[in-house]
Amino acid sequence: MDQTPALYLCDYSHISLHLITSKDLYLANLLSAHGTLCVLGSFPFIFSPCLNCEHSHHIAQLVYYSAFVIIFQFGWASVQISHLSLIPDLTPSEHERTGLISIRYSFTVCSNVLVYLITWGVLHVTSDVQDAQIGPKDAYKFKHIVWIGLSLGAVTSLVFHLFVKEAPLEDGAHSPVVGQDKRTTSRVLRDHRLYQVAALYMATRLFSNLAQVYIPLYLHESLGLGAESLAIVPLVMFLASFGMSLVTKILNRKAGRKEKPPPVHPTEIRTSISPSSAVGLNTTSALANYATEAASIWVYLGSGSRYTGYEIYAVAILFGAGSSVMLVTSLGITSDLIGNNTESGAFVYGAMSFVDKLANGIAVVVIQIFKCQTCPNYFRDILAFVCGGSAVFGLFCLIFLPPFNIFVKEGESCYKEINEEQDVVQQVSNTNTSVQSNTHQAIMS
Repeated sequence: MDQTPALYLCDYSHISLHLITSKDLYLANLLSAHGTLCVLGSFPFIFSPCLNCEHSHHIAQLVYYSAFVIIFQFGWASVQISHLSLIPDLTPSEHERTGLISIRYSFTVCSNVLVYLITWGVLHVTSDVQDAQIGPKDAYKFKHIVWIGLSLGAVTSLVFHLFVKEAPLEDGAHSPVVGQDKRTTSRVLRDHRLYQVAALYMATRLFSNLAQVYIPLYLHESLGLGAESLAIVPLVMFLASFGMSLVTKILNRKAGRKEKPPPVHPTEIRTSISPSSAVGLNTTSALANYATEAASIWVYLGSGSRYTGYEIYAVAILFGAGSSVMLVTSLGITSDLIGNNTESGAFVYGAMSFVDKLANGIAVVVIQIFKCQTCPNYFRDILAFVCGGSAVFGLFCLIFLPPFNIFVKEGESCYKEINEEQDVVQQVSNTNTSVQSNTHQAIMS
């Protein structure tokens, strides 16, 4: 549903208005609660028959479902961006931010795994025939899955809003570094690094989202596997994703990411990402790209009973592990782009989400327009060429993404102003000393 082609732009339009410069946990919680209510109120209708319009024209049904998709996307984006924007405020450490992103993604994968466990359970319990394929007669089963998932999500959201309290800020907390300019919206948009990181994030999300959408269709239509396989294979993919999300922090550390010492002088402006940090993140993400490209090639070449019985699980592991590492590292690079300018964190994450939805929406529309009804290998080719192409594009983005120091250019003007002020003070001091000396000599004479 993240890449619904109907209105993929609507998830961004109101988020930056509320969160672009906000670091208030109360506001973040308020927006998260608002988003949760939007999701709870809209999602069941997306998976239910059109009320009083079940036999209406397909355009009327499109408008009906699009309305609920808009509400859902507003709510989903509110929750995601308000949650992501808290990470830069929790710690200034690059290493700890990547660790928090890994933990967050681990729980995201846990929720996805839970959905597939629920799906497997419902399909297994309600199926009378072993390995029966899914058809229109099974629509009611997915309504059960939706209601079970929404109930669990409502409980966990309620726990978050009841037990996460805003702690009082200590003296000096969140105070800007001396000489550090705040990054306005226009300043962020003029930064070419925003678009470089957005391209990397877009490629990563394209691979991850399209794989999640089309792997079940690939299993169902291209390989002709049964209903249980539609739940088990994606479950294996998410388990591999969960496992890799737990070790991504270690991989970044081993790949070369080092923690930088804090500023040693009040006027020192700490760089957002050191060369070793960039090499660590880029190396880890590049290895994940190679794994996903190998999985795409395997999908294109795989066939036969051995492939459908055993090798498909290895492919699922490569898809899951690779996408997990790429997502965590791309979000880590995004966090490094934000650096100490946490007031722009929500806007940057919102921009990433906007580019992600735009690309995914266009991709899904194009894929569906050119869908070949008589080509059983169509979804195989989508996984091989579209997902594989996204991984290759992401690799090129990494190659042309050099280590960047987020405050170097901004800091130069700050240092220049500080040095000019110091020069003026020194000149005034010298002038006063000279005047006092001349006055003393005149009196003595």
